Amino acid sequence: MAKLIIIILLFLSQVLFAQNNREILKMDVLKTEIIQMDSLLFDVAFNQCDTILFKKIIADDIEFYDDRSGLNTSKVNEIKSLMSKCAMSKKLIRKLNSCTIDKLGDFGAVQLGEHTFYFDGKPEGTGKFIHIWERKDNDWKLKRIVSYEHRPIKK
Repeated sequence: MAKLIIIILLFLSQVLFAQNNREILKMDVLKTEIIQMDSLLFDVAFNQCDTILFKKIIADDIEFYDDRSGLNTSKVNEIKSLMSKCAMSKKLIRKLNSCTIDKLGDFGAVQLGEHTFYFDGKPEGTGKFIHIWERKDNDWKLKRIVSYEHRPIKK
């Protein structure tokens, strides 16, 4: 009887180990996908003024909460905001400093991070953000944004 219990325990530990490895791999894939979406959103759409890509990434029912301007629920206004940023004489870009990513069940993912904004290559300020990403079929959409703790760089 003791041998049977040991065999059962060994079998269960192997099953749990395999499930744990699958979960780790899923999280690695999720993190890679969200970092890639962040790069498309900012390194390409925001920094290079690719409004077509920007339109594809943000959800039609976007909600953008900002500590400076409040709430925006208009995709059209978000696109206009990007276009006005791109029309400025100074070049504004964003660089990601750090972030963490976790899954939100079957819905998608949450990304929490900090970034720095640069005007003409000079750091202007930092901010923190929370992004809620929704997976629709095989595409990711940025559904909710909370942008806060904007601080100027002390010179």
